Amino acid sequence: MNNQCRLEECPFYKKAKKKIAFICVHNSCRSQIAEALGKYLAPDAFESYSAGTETKPQINQDAVRLRKELYGIDMEQTQYSKTITDIPKPDIAISMGCNIGCPFIGRAFDDNWELEDPTGKSDEEFISIIKRIEENILKLKDMYG
Repeated sequence: MNNQCRLEECPFYKKAKKKIAFICVHNSCRSQIAEALGKYLAPDAFESYSAGTETKPQINQDAVRLRKELYGIDMEQTQYSKTITDIPKPDIAISMGCNIGCPFIGRAFDDNWELEDPTGKSDEEFISIIKRIEENILKLKDMYG
């Protein structure tokens, strides 16, 4: 066998990207922000999904507004509230935090970012959570990119 054609060394081999699911109870705020930032900041490193154990009729409007102001992207154009059964089976499942309740997804979480839900908080507090999510996304990009 030609050494160059071992999978990782073959110039034609493309390693499959990990599917990362960002999970919170309602899939309306933190997990939606994480999905959007994953798609925006690390599309070549991993596939980003978000889900909850329950859904909301719409994404948190403060999250939509601040995401648009900070990054120029409208989450409502490409995202909606969904449950874990609506997305592909993830390789990695990350909980956004359990201050509202811990979602049950039928398996253990690989990580818990322990992010406070910014719903109803000031823009300053909301942006602080968005920036923490961004930092975590960039760490994932370094790990899987």
